[in-house]
Order: sequence, then C-alpha cells, then structure tokens
Amino acid sequence: MVCSFGAFDCGGVRAFPAWMVVVVLAPSFAWCAVPLFYTGLRILPPRAALALVTLLTLLVVAAQLRLAGGFDPYLVLAPPAVAAVATAVFVHMRRQAVRQRELSERQRELIDDLLRTRRELAATERREGALTERQRLAMEIHDTLAQGLSSQQMLLQAADRVWDADPETARRHVRTATGIAEHDLAEARRFVHDLAPADLAEGGGLEAALHALAARETAQAQGRLTVRCHVEGEPHPTLPDRLQSALLRIAQGALANVKEHAHATEAALTLTRLDDRIVLDVADNGQGFSPAGPTAPTGGVRGHGLPAMRARLRQLGGTLTIESAPGEGTVLSAAVPLSPAPASPAPAPAPDAAAPEDPA
Repeated sequence: MVCSFGAFDCGGVRAFPAWMVVVVLAPSFAWCAVPLFYTGLRILPPRAALALVTLLTLLVVAAQLRLAGGFDPYLVLAPPAVAAVATAVFVHMRRQAVRQRELSERQRELIDDLLRTRRELAATERREGALTERQRLAMEIHDTLAQGLSSQQMLLQAADRVWDADPETARRHVRTATGIAEHDLAEARRFVHDLAPADLAEGGGLEAALHALAARETAQAQGRLTVRCHVEGEPHPTLPDRLQSALLRIAQGALANVKEHAHATEAALTLTRLDDRIVLDVADNGQGFSPAGPTAPTGGVRGHGLPAMRARLRQLGGTLTIESAPGEGTVLSAAVPLSPAPASPAPAPAPDAAAPEDPA
C-alpha cells in the first residue's frame, strides 16, 4: 500500500480523499502526504497549493497525535517544519527552472538577433560592393569607350562634311576613326577579360603606356593637338597595378577634356617619381577657365570626368589639384602616395555632378 501511495503522481490531488480515508483507518500512513505536497505545489495555483499544504499538515499532526495517544510537542512541531522545508525547496526549484527558461529564451533571442545582424551586414556589404563595382565600371567606360566613341563621331562627321570637296581628307578621317575603333575594341575585350587598361596589358608599365597614349592622341588629332610625354625621377620598383591603372585613366580623362573643351594646340604629360609619392601632371596651352567659377555642365550625359578622377585618387589616398585661369591654359596635377593609408570606397559621382567637366 505504501508503494501505491509512493506513486502518487498518477492520481494527483484526486488521491487526497482516498488518503484521508486511509489515515482515518490507519494513522501511520499520514506521512504519505509528502507526495501530495509536491503534487499540489506543482499543479495548483500558489494560493490553492498553500491551502492544500496547510490542510495536509494539520491532518498529519492530528493523525500523529492520535497514534501517540497523547500530546507530544515533537509531533506538533515536526510536520509543519517538514512541510515548510518541502515547500521552500519546491518553490526554490521552480523559480530556478523559470529563471533558466528565461535565460535560455534570452540566449535564443540574442542568437537570433546576432544571426539577423550578420545577414543584414552581409547584405549591406554586398550592396556596397555592387555600388563600388558599378562606380568603377562607369569610370572605366567613361575614360575609354565613351571617349573613343565621341572621337569617332567627330571624325566621321568631319569626313561627311568634306566627302565631296576633299575625298583624301575624308578618307584620312575615316582611317583615323578606324584606328580609334580598333583600340576601343581592344579595350572592350579587356573589359571582358579582366578590366585592365589595354595599354598596360601590352607590357612596359605606366611610362610606356603614357608614351603610347601621347602618341595615339597626337596622331588622332591630325595636327590640331600635339601631346608630349616626359618622365622624371628614378625608376621605382614595380608599381601596384591599381595605381598604374588609375593614373593612366586619369591621363586619358584629362586629355579627353583638353580635346573637348580647351581648344589647345599643345599638351604635356609629365610623370614625376619621388621617394614617397608619384605625381602626374597634365598641362595644356588652351583657353583655360576659372576653377572657382560656375562652370558646371548644363545638361547632357557628361559629368563623370573630374569627379571620376577625384574618386580614383580618393580610393588611393591621393589628391587632385587644378591650376587654371581664363586664357592661360590649365595644369591638372594628380599626386598619389606610394604607401597610402586605406581609404573607404568613394560614392559614385552623379551624372550631373557639381564638379565642372572643364579642360584638363
């Protein structure tokens, strides 16, 4: 019978009436109230559970006094003490379990927040990488294909105007446009391959690429513009590909501005190699402009030239300076440290940026 009451969980509080009957018949079974204590504390609300524990304790005391046949202080004090200890242990264990559940829930929430933050950070980095790549492609296309197509358009328009009056000059314009198209085709194939400038891919480094650029621009201008290239200073060890590509693109963009805006007859590319930095100067004898004046473009899709140069140099930790005045030509200077501090990616320049698309 003790075993049947030891498995008291099976009946729960419903075993209370049966326990009372057993205690009336055999008072020695009063201590089987202990399982009832835990059952009531676990399944009943706090107030009902305490009321049940108090009632059970009183019945145990009464049963023990009846069994003893007289008053015994030990029998009066021991059952309430046991009930109090049992209740305190159970309440403490339940509070610990609640705290453990709350802690586990907070840990799960923190883990979920961390995973969500990591996903958002990864998505942000992907978006920033995509924007940076779009900016770089925009600058590459502006400095190569767009400028080449613009030159071809001008040459073909000039050929069309003199086709009947001067066929030889018209054919010369067409041949020059064909040469530009061949170079642009090489650039387009290079885009598909690895986006490196075609002049650099031919070998010889930045100096050879600048000389080739000066010779090509002089030939394409057909006497209207002469471009010379100078290299000063002691040769450095191999420059980073990123730096060489950026300086070559800046030279291409500056010469495109000279042809389109400066109305110059002479231009000079000067590459100066110093101990701690490398400087590229592009000078022309054109009409010049006021760098501080309101010379922003007023429409069209142009506007990437100077902002693109500044963005390239900012990514390398370099600087761009422009010296010019109306009627006195222009000098553009791009300086890049040979050990630049890491720079954050620059935002892509807007097509109608406020920086002027002025000569050189």
